[in-house]
Amino acid sequence: MQQAAQTSPEAASRARGSSFYLAMRILPREQREAMFEIYAFCKAVDDIADTGGISREQRIARLNDWRDNIAALYAGDVPAGLEALARTIKQFGLRQDDFMAVIDGVEMDAKEDIRAPSWETLDLYCDRVASAVGRLSVRVFGLNETDGPALAHHLGRALQLTNILRDIDEDAGIGRLYLPCEALQRAGIESGDPEAVAANPDLATACAHVVERARDHFKEADAIMARCPRRLVKAPRLMEKAYRKMLDGMIARGWAPPRTRVRVSKPHLIGIALRYAII
Repeated sequence: MQQAAQTSPEAASRARGSSFYLAMRILPREQREAMFEIYAFCKAVDDIADTGGISREQRIARLNDWRDNIAALYAGDVPAGLEALARTIKQFGLRQDDFMAVIDGVEMDAKEDIRAPSWETLDLYCDRVASAVGRLSVRVFGLNETDGPALAHHLGRALQLTNILRDIDEDAGIGRLYLPCEALQRAGIESGDPEAVAANPDLATACAHVVERARDHFKEADAIMARCPRRLVKAPRLMEKAYRKMLDGMIARGWAPPRTRVRVSKPHLIGIALRYAII
């Protein structure tokens, strides 16, 4: 009998701080523990790009260490501390390329502060840091080889674009600007300085283009989930409902500074979780 993945205490602890924690909690135990391991990997890698007090070269070196760890896992030489992740990879057939894509996405942040990328570059970034995570996740959820990657593509991008809109001020504070240059140009914003863009009175016009793109991806994700067995998409449904609520809240709030951070209340999240937990 194939050994079930048993999550490490560190992975479970990291997952508790995730905005996706409730979505993971409503899964059956083996799937839940697998998602904890995936999240712990993503969090450990993502933290490297934001680690203060070290050079960019050191950040790249740490990411390369993770590349070596992932390569070792797939070569059957399990690094210490990654035994649970190794079991998860084996149990759910997770693909090495998707782990490597996540590292590549974080490296985009580690190499330089992203500022007003093209839509093409932003889409690549979203694919690596969000949709690649989705491709790992849908294999845990049990989706088929057609709907799974398609859902990862669209829902990953929808969630990441929503994050970008939510974090405009926070990102500006650390010198980053993820709004695409085409959206800024259509709004008549020529500056690529993050804080200047965040304070620009025409920011709402630029954000509207990103909102439109996010909504398109949400719509496609909805269509995919509608044709999938409900039990297989209960976790992504919860994520989608929570993030749509957040996006709608930002639209209602508007984009003029000072912007209060839009959050989805815990009772609302619990209500969504209860609805989808019983599917």
